[in-house]
Amino acid sequence: MAAYQRLNETLFKSTLRSPQFALGDADTFLGRWFQGTRTIELSRSFVLSHDWTVVLEVLKHEMAHQYVHEVLREDEAPHGPAFRAVCARLGIDERSGGVPEAAESPEQRRLLERVHKLLALAQSDNRHEAEAAAAAAQRLILRHNLDLHRDGTPARYSFRQIGRVTGRVSEWERRLGNVLRDHFFVEIIWVPAYLPAQGKRGSVMEAIGTPENLELAAYVYDFLRSTAERLWLAHQRETNTPHNRDRQPYYAGVMSGFAQKLALESKRHRAEGLVWLPQAKLNEYTRQRHPYLRTIHHQGHRRRDAFAEGQKAGRDVVLHRGISTRNDRGERRLLRG
Repeated sequence: MAAYQRLNETLFKSTLRSPQFALGDADTFLGRWFQGTRTIELSRSFVLSHDWTVVLEVLKHEMAHQYVHEVLREDEAPHGPAFRAVCARLGIDERSGGVPEAAESPEQRRLLERVHKLLALAQSDNRHEAEAAAAAAQRLILRHNLDLHRDGTPARYSFRQIGRVTGRVSEWERRLGNVLRDHFFVEIIWVPAYLPAQGKRGSVMEAIGTPENLELAAYVYDFLRSTAERLWLAHQRETNTPHNRDRQPYYAGVMSGFAQKLALESKRHRAEGLVWLPQAKLNEYTRQRHPYLRTIHHQGHRRRDAFAEGQKAGRDVVLHRGISTRNDRGERRLLRG
């Protein structure tokens, strides 16, 4: 199993011997380690119904059990002191479910409700009113993060898979990830992923941050992706363009233009004394999850008129509409006015 080998190298320094793997049909567990048969068993329904990044958390949990038994050679209860110490050191969730839960506090829920209301106000047909409401929402979330940093409140970090698993990460997706990293208080990592039902491998965006920042980052991703699509369709109609050859560079231009707009807003915030410095604890948590991060520079599309047109449209985008909800299948969808 490729994921097992990668985690063995990065987290456990290649000290583990490959076990047997099994998919179980019981719904009473997510994963379990059988010491006698050296088997890691994962719930089939869980693997098929959850994001791959979440499945990996359960796999890490079971590998920690294997590490305690076979490397530390500790004969203790399933979640004893040695196991808890390994989990704490490696950033693995020690609970029996093995899946991190970032439950929102009442204060966090109130914050998101206030941001929700401001973004809803940004639906105004009056562009100046819309931009003022969107700017107020950005300022609110900025002040919240600054207050957390100043009063020493320990932040609780988690992660979330955002967007789709893709075989090749496009320029517009990387630019969108940069927008989230630079302006919405999360770290963005592109991680290997797998679609078990389709047997396909690829990459997916992982956001790391506090629960409220993850919620906002997921919303902004959905909003910008759907906005780029809407703007491209309008561009096709206006220019009588029947093909999609320039769709990707146009999307990249939209993300570039929106990033320029947010950069100008950040300058205004700094002029008001609202200066955000990345938190060391967030960096520590990120490095704990991904000990061997690499920065890879990618060359963008050959610049065409479509990129410039998308960039122009992106500078006019107003971040609006409320935080998304989920449908009956648990899928995220944007709130409509």
